[in-house]
Amino acid sequence: MSSAPSTPTRLSNKTLFFYSLTELPLMMALFPVMVFIPKYYTTEMGVGLALAGNIILTVRIFDIFTDPLIGVLSDRTRTPWGRRRPWVLASMPLLVAGFYLLFVPLEDLSLLTAMLPAEMATREYTSGLYMFLCMVLLSVGATMIMIPYWSWGAELSPDYNERTRITGWRAAFGVGGSLLAQLLPILAGIFFGLQGDEAVLIVVGTGMLVTMPICMILTVWMVPENKNFVSAYTPLLEGLRLMMKNSPFKKLIMAFASSSTGLTITTPLYAFFIAFVLQDTTSTIYMLSIFYLVNIAAIPIWVRISQNIGKRSCYITAFVIISVVHPFYMLLGPGDIWWMTPVTIMTGFCAGAFNALPNSMKADVIDLDTLESGENRAASYFATWSFTTKIVNAGGAWLALNGLALTGFDPQLGAGNSEEHLMGLRLMFAVIPSAFYLLAVAFIWNYPITEEYHQQVRDELDRRDAVPEPAQ
Repeated sequence: MSSAPSTPTRLSNKTLFFYSLTELPLMMALFPVMVFIPKYYTTEMGVGLALAGNIILTVRIFDIFTDPLIGVLSDRTRTPWGRRRPWVLASMPLLVAGFYLLFVPLEDLSLLTAMLPAEMATREYTSGLYMFLCMVLLSVGATMIMIPYWSWGAELSPDYNERTRITGWRAAFGVGGSLLAQLLPILAGIFFGLQGDEAVLIVVGTGMLVTMPICMILTVWMVPENKNFVSAYTPLLEGLRLMMKNSPFKKLIMAFASSSTGLTITTPLYAFFIAFVLQDTTSTIYMLSIFYLVNIAAIPIWVRISQNIGKRSCYITAFVIISVVHPFYMLLGPGDIWWMTPVTIMTGFCAGAFNALPNSMKADVIDLDTLESGENRAASYFATWSFTTKIVNAGGAWLALNGLALTGFDPQLGAGNSEEHLMGLRLMFAVIPSAFYLLAVAFIWNYPITEEYHQQVRDELDRRDAVPEPAQ
């Protein structure tokens, strides 16, 4: 007979605020990496579309090694400050250097040119090598913070609905960071006359230099770590094998990967679509600001909906709506920026669920693994998730940029691209993502962890933790 569930401790808004604070500068900087960096480096720095896509994908290959390594090391770290907080601080120098160098490229790249073989010593390959090195530095720093930071969030509370609050707060700050990446350039344009993609990167890069250290230090200083955990000593390969036996985790990560692929196909093409299909070179940051304003407003709505109908049903609802709405972008043409607004509002609303739900669901499947394995391997799960996120982001960008290159589209031609080339851009941006959203529905359809099922898991974990260790 199961014991009555204990009343979960509700985290204070102050704790959630300071925990989520680190997500703001991270997303403030990571979002332009996928939206503005591909367009800037292909139009201003001379990197080809296919080369840029291959660089983004190649950088992610490094994460095959770094993500599991950081996950295992984070799980096994022991310091007076905890096992997650030291990693957050250690990542800061790499993140700041990587972001700034990528956003504000060095003017003299002659040293890199000299490193290339004579037949490759061109502007395209020199700029490509610079882009690659900066993204590797950035990737290592991002891995060092994201896996411990996300694992820390999963450990703040064992409660099914409280975890949705945690990820909802963090998602709101993340979307706020992405929104800030749009608003800072707008304000810089209004007050200082700065315009264009280069101005966006300079302003965001400078803003990140100020906000990132402050936010990360406040998180580490103000948020406690849960010290009640079972250490993870499962060998890496054995841990991965056990993970693949966790059926709910496999369903969740496949749905997440599919939906994220749809989103990341759209992301690097956003600036291309507005500039070349709508023939509007100034409205990208304004339209993205609308997208993220709606996104951040939608997060508490999706959190509330999930508490009423369950996380799985809520997730499916978002997938279905966005898959129906997205193809309406096909109807847009030159000058239709205002007609783009209602479609952007709907897609931004659905993306709020993508931010709020999967990380909360991921914490639930980690509890199931803890029950079955007897170990808390949260960071190992988050390493797998982080690696999947990076591969999906790179894969989506690779599909988008290489698909665009295959159509013959040339970003340096601008309006000189033919209607057939623009049709390829339309299809990649508007239609292909919907197929991935519908595939995500198929993956998550039979996801079994409901609130009641999770409560049973938590009750069993609580009973097991209450049993004292046998005397040695």
